[in-house]
Amino acid sequence: MTPVLYLSHGAPPLADDAVWTRQLAEWSSKLSKPKAILVVSAHWEEAPLTLGATTTVPLVYDFWGFPEHYYQVKYGAPGAPALADKVRKLLHSTETPVHDAPERGLDHGAYVPLVEMFPEADIPVLQISMPSLDPQQLFELGQKLAPLRDEGVLIIGSGFFTHNLSAMRQVSATDGTPPAWSSEFDHWGDEVLRAGDVDALLDFQHKAPAAQLAHPRIEHFAPLFVSLGAGGAQKPETVIDGYWYGLAKRSVQIG
Repeated sequence: MTPVLYLSHGAPPLADDAVWTRQLAEWSSKLSKPKAILVVSAHWEEAPLTLGATTTVPLVYDFWGFPEHYYQVKYGAPGAPALADKVRKLLHSTETPVHDAPERGLDHGAYVPLVEMFPEADIPVLQISMPSLDPQQLFELGQKLAPLRDEGVLIIGSGFFTHNLSAMRQVSATDGTPPAWSSEFDHWGDEVLRAGDVDALLDFQHKAPAAQLAHPRIEHFAPLFVSLGAGGAQKPETVIDGYWYGLAKRSVQIG
């Protein structure tokens, strides 16, 4: 069965981080090549759930103020119309319709890590929106998507294990010490992931230390719930940890 990933995707400058890019490349080198990739990114919230481009898959440069070369990155992965059909069948009902956005390409939460992990860009990729930020609803979405794993589909939730950009700006790039709110949340997350305590993760806003500082808005933690749902009863295993500008880049594999 194909594993499920939750990864901290960074920003466009991730490509300049020699350690992080090596970690992502080493991770993917240990995976069997998937038949297709399904991505849920922190950077696309839309309800009802919406399927992105399935033929030509453009990139969405959804960031501002960066040097020009970050806007020149290309990732010409093929579309995944067959995967889109399977997702529709798994999710569509009169109560929860599935919409299409055929012009909507891969945002940086999707393509930035994929460039490092699957640089050949020869695997069909489909991005879908997060229709909600409710942890339980996203967990149930992952459960509905889980059968895709039996067909060789790699499901990736792409976010950031801690994400507070305002507080991040106060952290020096050369200072290896993360702020307390980031390290406390990350240590808690490591413990509950090791324990496989899905209930605590779903209720992280009440259970985790410094939750409001680590995630003033929860969209970067939310893709984890989709990954947990798709992972079933299997415990997540941390593949990448550490910090980037004070933010926890913990990334996990399930299965």
